[in-house]
Amino acid sequence: MRSRFDEQLAMLNTMLIEMGALIERAIMQATEALIEHDLELAHQVIENDQDVDQKEKDIEALCLKLLLQQQPVATDLRLISSALKMITDMERIADQAADISEITLMLAASNGSYSQPYINGNEHFTLMAAATAKMVTDSIDAFVKKDLGLAREVVQHDDVVDQLFDTIKYELIDLIKVDNAHGEQAIDLIMIAKYLERIGDHAVNVAEWVAFSITGKHFRFFPEQSELRPWEDAYDNLDRSPDNLDRSSDNQ
Repeated sequence: MRSRFDEQLAMLNTMLIEMGALIERAIMQATEALIEHDLELAHQVIENDQDVDQKEKDIEALCLKLLLQQQPVATDLRLISSALKMITDMERIADQAADISEITLMLAASNGSYSQPYINGNEHFTLMAAATAKMVTDSIDAFVKKDLGLAREVVQHDDVVDQLFDTIKYELIDLIKVDNAHGEQAIDLIMIAKYLERIGDHAVNVAEWVAFSITGKHFRFFPEQSELRPWEDAYDNLDRSPDNLDRSSDNQ
């Protein structure tokens, strides 16, 4: 019975990795479509959003099946309930990648000639997309590997994304002050940067659920300490003696 349950949990991990790969690709392709003025790729990102929606439904169905048939408790229950919460944020990430592509198409229509350059450089958008994609991948890896340290790094990396958002925002504000003729485009670009910033926030939410699945607490409820990973010591020092593990199993 337990071996079957473990097989289903392994399937859950695989499906989460597959969903993560889909949304990572959506982030990078949406940004590429923006920068390269690639209308076909922008349409593809929007169409591929339905694949993420379907993956969310499949994972949700598996989680509910596990809850109903296996009636898990303790750690297993936290893991499955966390997965259910994670996929909501993951689906929203794909939606926001599609939103970026929709703005890309709107910019194409308003520019008339789609080869017209944007009023600001593309470097910070590329860096921001890469940073958020990494956060998404690392948060899912942290769940699969039960890596509390990696989940914490995702939360900390959100500062990088926030700084890039501020850089883009203030850069565009300065450009509007010099030439307000492109104010509408600047607003659209700020919206794109905001969507990327929100993707980072969703990745943080996923990392928070990883922490909950492992410890029963979100990071925001951990005691404040100066070291980078103070909570790892407590986790590593948990009593894993055979007697203690036997008692844990009995409780389950």
